[in-house]
Amino acid sequence: MIEEQLRARNIKSDAVLAAMQNVKRHLFVPENLQNYAYNDSPLPIGLGQTISQPYIVAFMSEQLELVPGMKILEIGTGSGYQAAILAYLGCEVYTIEFLEELAAKAKNIFNELDFNNIKVKHGNGYLGWPEEAPFDAIIVTAAPESIPEKLIGQLKEDGKMIVPVGKVDSVQLLKLIIKKDKKIIEETLLPVRFVPMVE
Repeated sequence: MIEEQLRARNIKSDAVLAAMQNVKRHLFVPENLQNYAYNDSPLPIGLGQTISQPYIVAFMSEQLELVPGMKILEIGTGSGYQAAILAYLGCEVYTIEFLEELAAKAKNIFNELDFNNIKVKHGNGYLGWPEEAPFDAIIVTAAPESIPEKLIGQLKEDGKMIVPVGKVDSVQLLKLIIKKDKKIIEETLLPVRFVPMVE
């Protein structure tokens, strides 16, 4: 996975590669799919949700240029894998999951793996986590049809947000948002496919 899917596709951050190497992806997928955990593809995790392919997790993490101690908001906990990668990178992670069952499952995995730097909330991702804002970075792992304004409002000055945007049945684009001098700089990175963000 590291050599063929990540280094070969230009993932260069040593920290991200180390996180992808050390956080065991098979622990975040259903038991009957664990043999496929390191394949170059997303996998179903139940309730109509998926765990993203390893390359997308690494790419999104690398784009945020994270350093230990940063405060990160994740929208869409899902399996918990992306949050675990962020936590391994030394970030303080606040993750929100709309589906209560997935939030509870992820919380259990984080406890088992001793990730004490992740806080999980069951709730509506569109609202963000205002009482913990502002955040150094925000990562959204489900696709809204347009960039949620409330999330931009919870981003620090010079902060970055990475978010897939678009309708489920059409092309979604992964966008990097940077808040600079109270303005928003938007960069389109690549076409992607994510489950829809719900509220």
